[in-house]
Amino acid sequence: MITTFLQVGLGGAIGAMLRFGAGLGVARLHGGSFPLAVMSVNVLGSVLMGVLFIWSMERGMGHLNPLLMTGILGGFTTFSAFSLDAFVLWDKGLPGQAAAYVALSVALSIGGLALGVWLARGVLT
Repeated sequence: MITTFLQVGLGGAIGAMLRFGAGLGVARLHGGSFPLAVMSVNVLGSVLMGVLFIWSMERGMGHLNPLLMTGILGGFTTFSAFSLDAFVLWDKGLPGQAAAYVALSVALSIGGLALGVWLARGVLT
C-alpha cells in the first residue's frame, strides 16, 4: 500500500509541475483574460485520461494507474478524473446519472467556491 501512495505522490508532483509549465506556456502565447490555459490543460488531460484508461485495460497495465492516472493526470488536472467518471456513467447506459453528476459537480463546486470566498471575506476582512 505504501508503494501505491508513493506512486501517487510522485506522479502528483510531476503532474503539478506539468500543469504549471503548460499554464505558463499557454498564458504567454495567448495572454488575455479568458482562462485558456486552464481549459487547455483540462481538455488535454481528459484526452490523455481516455487514452490511458483504454491502454491500461487492454494491455493489462492497470498497476501503473496510481502513477499515471491518479498521480500524473490527477496532478495535471483533476478535471480528467471528472471527465472519466462522467463518461463511464454514460458508457454504462446511465445518461441521467451522468448528466446529474456533471450538473451537480459543476454547480456544487462553484457554489462551494463562492461559499469559501464569502466566508473568507467575512473572517479575513
